[in-house]
Amino acid sequence: MFVAKNIPIIYEDENLLVLNKPAGLLTIPAPGKSSAALTETLHEACLREGVSWKPHPCHRLDGETSGLILFAKGKSKQKTVMELFRLRQVHKRYIAFVQGDFNKKEGVFTRALEGQPAHTLYSLQEQRKTGSALFSVVEVNPATGRKNQIRLHFKAAGHPLVGETRFAFRKDFPVAVRRLMLHAACLEFIDPWTGEARKFTAELPADMRAFLDKSVIV
Repeated sequence: MFVAKNIPIIYEDENLLVLNKPAGLLTIPAPGKSSAALTETLHEACLREGVSWKPHPCHRLDGETSGLILFAKGKSKQKTVMELFRLRQVHKRYIAFVQGDFNKKEGVFTRALEGQPAHTLYSLQEQRKTGSALFSVVEVNPATGRKNQIRLHFKAAGHPLVGETRFAFRKDFPVAVRRLMLHAACLEFIDPWTGEARKFTAELPADMRAFLDKSVIV
């Protein structure tokens, strides 16, 4: 099995790699930034192990977001998988911690982003309190894949993600943490080469679990 230092590999076959990306790691290098990127780490591992293929990301996660990300072994295979994403045949589930008492049990955000339709389904899992501050644990299913879609939709609803600093001022909200509390927990799709149903899951990372452990259900 292919080995990439400090990057848990959830699944591997001759076509795909499914990885559990840690928070704080970009998917691809950002222009003008020196921060490490997951693609660079994988390319270095390929050179070190002498494999014949190159990993190509089929979608992206924000640097602050942890969880499942899908890579293809080669450019042509990347195009095949990206077509699944374009056709909305890859189903994604995230776990988000959002500010405040998010009392809507379930629903869908439909606010357009950058002039494009955007749809985010959500369901409330539980409400918690840390100190005197409330936050909510929400399961999120983005039906479209607009840039920063989850973050922007919850910000527009008045419940930005815990740890949000790009689209909200941290000082304006009572719950403060070092990173964005967003985790890509599940990917489901039909394998385009075998026709088999694929489902991959990744548990909450240690920092998100620790944050929950310091809170109480209300």
